[in-house]
Amino acid sequence: MNKRTTLKTSCAALLLALGAGSTWAQTQLKWAHVYEIGESYHKQALWAAEEIKKRSNGKYLIEVFPASTLGKETEINQGLTLGTVDIIYTGVAFAGRTYPPISIAAAPFMFRDFAHWQAFRNGPIFKELAAAYDEKSGGHHVVGCTYYGLRHMTANKPILKPEDMKGMKLRVPDAPLFTMFPKAVGANPTPIAFAEVYLALQNGTVDGQENPLPTIEAKKFYEVQKHIMLTGHITESLLTIVGSSTWAKLPEADKKLFSDVLWEASTRATADIVEAENRLVADFQKRGVSVLKVDRGPFIAAVQKSLTSPDAPWPKALYDRVQAIK
Repeated sequence: MNKRTTLKTSCAALLLALGAGSTWAQTQLKWAHVYEIGESYHKQALWAAEEIKKRSNGKYLIEVFPASTLGKETEINQGLTLGTVDIIYTGVAFAGRTYPPISIAAAPFMFRDFAHWQAFRNGPIFKELAAAYDEKSGGHHVVGCTYYGLRHMTANKPILKPEDMKGMKLRVPDAPLFTMFPKAVGANPTPIAFAEVYLALQNGTVDGQENPLPTIEAKKFYEVQKHIMLTGHITESLLTIVGSSTWAKLPEADKKLFSDVLWEASTRATADIVEAENRLVADFQKRGVSVLKVDRGPFIAAVQKSLTSPDAPWPKALYDRVQAIK
């Protein structure tokens, strides 16, 4: 081997070592969720990933995996504990499997309106629940709370009163709290993974489903359901959670960076969902979709006992505190 060849080989080895060292200095993280790429949750996750990369000078590279590509919602929650994912979006009802009281934020008719929900999100009760979830989960850390929207029902027949739901097979997410409302009105709650709902509606496996208007649009449920009923029976939230093993490794300054950016992302997504809800009733009607207003009073009355029952996942004192929020 001549000197020129030896020099080239040495230089190549040095560059490779420097490149590898640069890669080792970076932390690559996985953010998993079950929503479509066109939805605000995904768009704001991408914004947050880029913002964290920028503010950390490239130290953290977050790849976002949408549309259940890393698993259904139950699986990505498990992934936090297994360390196979670092960050997730998840509904509060799913977090309630670990710490039941936090699921109060997904209880039927818990919030009077958006302002009531927002006061809860930004107030001390939510912070207490998030801290208790952190402790109960072994360190999974809540860093964002996004308004998911008012959950409304869809079906191929009009649903105008609780009696219209008797015996109805209603698709619900695979978390126990979501059975409360359908059971209270005599329907049959049928847990089906989010990615499988469209086909289940199309095939008649279930008679209907319930989700906010932006989700009904994004998942195109209106293509296989004739009617949207504005029941507004749940004011839904999504939590942004960083897994315990990932959170524990972050220096304090970086914990603040993640907390600030991910909370801001959830605020940005919340504004997007509010805007979408405000326009979508008219948009659906222009497309010829039947959008029906209902008297929510009888639905509220049907579920009221369940909210303060000894079997509820939260103590009555917590229910009273949430109701007292102004």
